[in-house]
Amino acid sequence: MEKNKESNQNEDKNSLKEYFQLGEVAGYFFRKKDPNRPSNFSIKSMHVINKISMSVFLIGIIYLIIKRLF
Repeated sequence: MEKNKESNQNEDKNSLKEYFQLGEVAGYFFRKKDPNRPSNFSIKSMHVINKISMSVFLIGIIYLIIKRLF
């Protein structure tokens, strides 16, 4: 029982820190091309659309934060 409480407290402490980690997003934008990865028009267009949607979302979040602060 005591170990369970400690693990829940550790998860609560780490959850806020993990919430603001953007490593996976940065890795998606700035990764190297893998020659073993399949490449066709559908996959390329999917990745372009994903990058555009993530960029628009991040710009929107930044806009809302700036609007709230000023």
